[in-house]
Amino acid sequence: MGDKIDNKTEQLAGKAKEKAGKANDDPALEAEGKADQSKSNLKQAGEKVKDAFKK
Repeated sequence: MGDKIDNKTEQLAGKAKEKAGKANDDPALEAEGKADQSKSNLKQAGEKVKDAFKK
């Protein structure tokens, strides 16, 4: 359960970075936010696969 919370937190932090990058016209921060979100989405997918095999 802790990993799922960490992944969701990382995803939300990525969204915040992306929005901050857009607001401040900082493409590097915006890209970093998008990368964080993608990484989080991959981790969440991995958790779903692990859950499927547990059943």
